[in-house]
Amino acid sequence: MELPFGVKLLLLLAAALLSIIVGIVAGILARLNDARLPDCIARGGMAFGAAMTLLVLVLSSLGALA
Repeated sequence: MELPFGVKLLLLLAAALLSIIVGIVAGILARLNDARLPDCIARGGMAFGAAMTLLVLVLSSLGALA
């Protein structure tokens, strides 16, 4: 059974929101480690990208996005 488009969109939005939270936490942790602001932004962006990639890969392999 294929999921409706609205459910797929909600799953992607949930993955994006979770990735944003991961990126924010990574940036805050970098800042607490006395990193400069551009480094904190870069680390947060890399964490966001990695988390989003991983979550979309998991959703795809579970068949939720097929």
